[in-house]
Amino acid sequence: MVPPRKKTLSAADHLRARQLHERWFTLDTHLDTPTARLMRPGWDFGARHAFGDDGSQCDLPRMADGGLAGAVFAVYVGQAARTPEGLATAHARAVACLERTHEVLRLNAAQAGLALTADDGPALQRAGRRAIYLSLENAYSLGRDPANVAKFHALGVRMIGLTHMLNNDVADSSTDPRGAEWGGLSPLGREVVAECNRLGITLDASHASDHALAELLERSRAPVILSHSGPRAVCDHPRNVGDELLRELAARGGVLQINALPISLVDDPGNRRTEAVAELLLRFQALPPTLETRAAEDQAFEEVCARYPNPPVSVADVVRHIEHAVHVMGPDHVGIGFDLDGGGGTFDGLRDVADYPVVTAALLARGWDETRLEKLWGRNSLRLMRAVEASGG
Repeated sequence: MVPPRKKTLSAADHLRARQLHERWFTLDTHLDTPTARLMRPGWDFGARHAFGDDGSQCDLPRMADGGLAGAVFAVYVGQAARTPEGLATAHARAVACLERTHEVLRLNAAQAGLALTADDGPALQRAGRRAIYLSLENAYSLGRDPANVAKFHALGVRMIGLTHMLNNDVADSSTDPRGAEWGGLSPLGREVVAECNRLGITLDASHASDHALAELLERSRAPVILSHSGPRAVCDHPRNVGDELLRELAARGGVLQINALPISLVDDPGNRRTEAVAELLLRFQALPPTLETRAAEDQAFEEVCARYPNPPVSVADVVRHIEHAVHVMGPDHVGIGFDLDGGGGTFDGLRDVADYPVVTAALLARGWDETRLEKLWGRNSLRLMRAVEASGG
């Protein structure tokens, strides 16, 4: 591959990037805003916040600033014990978070709306509103009843992630310290895949093990997404994916959405931070799912992050991941899923959603044309979503 031409970023590049974002339907497929922000009493999604003040990275004013037309809001619930009590508690919390997100959208109905189909997003944009899709991160919250897939579908969920950092009853994770439990998908996981295919729910293999992703690609009759991942050839992190699997993902119509989590952008020798977080989650998983346990886990997480800080990263590292993925998979199979409000971004140039045109400006400066950029920022994701919807039933 001939490297794209380079030039210094200019004010004209930034202005053009901002204008292009207004023209396109831009979509980020993974923001943790519901759990991280909307569940906080008094936190107003319709008001302007600042990363430097409260650590938040997405609200409606900043979506407008960054020309972000749509977002997939991920409902994440920490994984507790795999017991009836733990599963029931997680399920209830996920439902509560979804209900709260619906309430927030009703309160901001003039500026945003719930998108249930791929075409709903551009339609909301034409009406001057931001489009919010809903996903469930970690199928642990489903419990052990595949009928709960339909329950979450009725609550507006159109994407389900198989795992988070630990194995669950559906599939193996890429970062569980104990290694593989199922060798890919579990029997329940295969039922969940079939039910998602039936209902037209996009299956998300971010965080899943290589074997789980490979089996998912074989079993799913619809294309698969990696909503917030990256190429392992650029950063050797376990949640990133090797080139061979990325080619198979593309061959089956899937899309890799590039993550902006610092430890998955730049090598952290030994993946010390990831291993420490995984061990912490495993330790707390065995405890009762109480408010006291959650508070203690949050405190322990802060201590781990202080002990193992993020490596220094920049927008140039994001660009390296994007360009490698496009080289391996082709321009029709790469998108954006920066994982903001869930650890992504947080560095100079990409603090919050208002900074998204900075990434576009950097790619323009490297010779990207508008067609490839528009695919990256939403067209590829919408194509996949339409294919998933068409395969349902």
